[in-house]
Amino acid sequence: MSVKQISVFLENKPGTLQELTDSLAGSKVNIRALSLAETKDFGIARIIASNAFEASNVLKTAGFVSSLTPVLAVIIPDEVGALAKILKHFNDGNINIEYMYAFLPAKDRRDACMIFRVNDVKEAEAYLTGKGLKLVDQDDLARISGD
Repeated sequence: MSVKQISVFLENKPGTLQELTDSLAGSKVNIRALSLAETKDFGIARIIASNAFEASNVLKTAGFVSSLTPVLAVIIPDEVGALAKILKHFNDGNINIEYMYAFLPAKDRRDACMIFRVNDVKEAEAYLTGKGLKLVDQDDLARISGD
């Protein structure tokens, strides 16, 4: 019950990110979420795409170095304190969050989808679903995103 995140190594220079997005757009791959972390010389773009495997192949063909990583996609209700409640489950389960970012799945939805990178995805999935959290997989992601 995880989704595949594409991590792409990028040179930190003008035009690199546009080249990446042009490659995906040219192949009709929709970017659902994007996070960019950088240093002086390089960056890592983390992408949730409508089709992770197709996106990975497109990027490889375009000359980008990328990898697929399983991450958790958790639905966060649009209400005060919802993220705090979910993070409490992570804490109670002793689940370390390496990084996280969010996106809105579709125009007509009010809830968000939070992406979590954890060290043991399967263990975290089992614990969190046992606590009643709504996790989505790659197929669910396409459905809730309107693809």
